[in-house]
Amino acid sequence: MTVYRTGRTVKAAVFLAAVTLSAVLPAPAASAANTLTVLGADVSTAQRALDSGAKYSDANGIAGDPLDILKGAGVNYVRLRVWNNPRSGYNNKAKVLQYAQTVKAKGLKLLVDFHYSDTWADPGTQTKPAAWASHGIGALQTDVYNYTYDVCSALKAQGTAPDSVQIGNEINTGMLWNDGKVVNSNFTNLGLLLKAGYNATKACNSATQVIIHTALVESGARWFYDGIRAKGVQWDITGLSYYCYWHGTMANMAGVVSDMRSRYGKPVVLAETAYPYTTANHDGTPNVISASQPCSGYPATPAGQAANFTAVQNTARTAGAIGVFYWEPTWYAVTGNGWDPADIAHSGNGWENQAVFDRTGRLNPHVRWNS
Repeated sequence: MTVYRTGRTVKAAVFLAAVTLSAVLPAPAASAANTLTVLGADVSTAQRALDSGAKYSDANGIAGDPLDILKGAGVNYVRLRVWNNPRSGYNNKAKVLQYAQTVKAKGLKLLVDFHYSDTWADPGTQTKPAAWASHGIGALQTDVYNYTYDVCSALKAQGTAPDSVQIGNEINTGMLWNDGKVVNSNFTNLGLLLKAGYNATKACNSATQVIIHTALVESGARWFYDGIRAKGVQWDITGLSYYCYWHGTMANMAGVVSDMRSRYGKPVVLAETAYPYTTANHDGTPNVISASQPCSGYPATPAGQAANFTAVQNTARTAGAIGVFYWEPTWYAVTGNGWDPADIAHSGNGWENQAVFDRTGRLNPHVRWNS
């Protein structure tokens, strides 16, 4: 997801020539047998929040570890992003290794989200790590392979092998720009990088599932996945972001999920979703979403947040998805846990009104992850 990343307002222009899939996709067939086996939460900022003094409690106000509280609300899968060398020192390899032990000790599964950057990677920003800045496509293939294998192997060695990994984050038009950017629908270089990440993951641990993740629910999903498939890229799970205020109706999302599942024969997860519970701002950084009703029928209230999340889960399930991840449910406004990895101690948090813990750290009593 993008917090203060530039891609959300500009990425649509990249796909002006793409056909909007809602007009051509078949409606998904409902099936009572469908279940969500992946009930996920991206808690990548939780370590820093706890180190900064954040407190968490369940819906009854009973203090506890945020992972335990989320598990009690239905979560069974945790997503952690990894940045190569962030200035803050958080979300790097060492921190991911540390928190992975906590995640696994609680009986939760683990998804590691490789950004291949020192900072946020998203549809509008895919900046190479500083250490790779001068590298061309040949060297970058080696970089991706070695880095992926190194992180995965270190996790495996400590008994916390990832259950799944993402090779890139919201890579709508590629990653490791400009070498890995898709220009004029040329997927050659991106294909080489994705193959390197896939091969490294499987060499490390053949059971780890590889997710390729885009935010292309409103348009362009076929264009992207057809493009990488034509280059011989392999993946195990198709990952999509869905935020109703950016990506349109749930009916359209359902059609894309159903189409991805049938077209590529792979399970589909919504790797990110979220919704605000308030319009209030509790720090000095404006909220990314501040409307009183960002999507029709769902007010920015605790009940509205929960209703939206339930509807997303129900829609994804009916369309045939296997899972949904809520993006950053633990990231409420805590001094010292800002959005900017270059100034984490002083920057604010534009996502705090979309956490499922309120400004006091108390869980929204209405929110549940449902299989």
